[in-house]
Amino acid sequence: MLVSFQSPAAPDVVMLRNLAEYLLTLIGKHLGTRGVIRHDEMPHAIVRLEAAITEEAHAEIALESLYHLSNGRNYDADDDRGGLARRPWPLLDMMREARRQNADIIWGL
Repeated sequence: MLVSFQSPAAPDVVMLRNLAEYLLTLIGKHLGTRGVIRHDEMPHAIVRLEAAITEEAHAEIALESLYHLSNGRNYDADDDRGGLARRPWPLLDMMREARRQNADIIWGL
């Protein structure tokens, strides 16, 4: 199932339900049929999402480095790990633009 995020500040962002639920949980929201991230909540939500991205990226690099070292391979920074670090960028960009324009973001299933 898809979740659509909308804001007058940016183009719509559509993502799979499980990713949307995970990202909303990170910023203290719960996925329901509909919901909103109010413009006054945006700064805190952006900081939380950026921190989660950074933490996961560091953990992935450390795990990959250990894996490659234990298998006699060099770490390749271009490996496509597909973790959180790349998937939330459209929503994060929307949140940043919504913050700049004092706009809310709504979502619906």
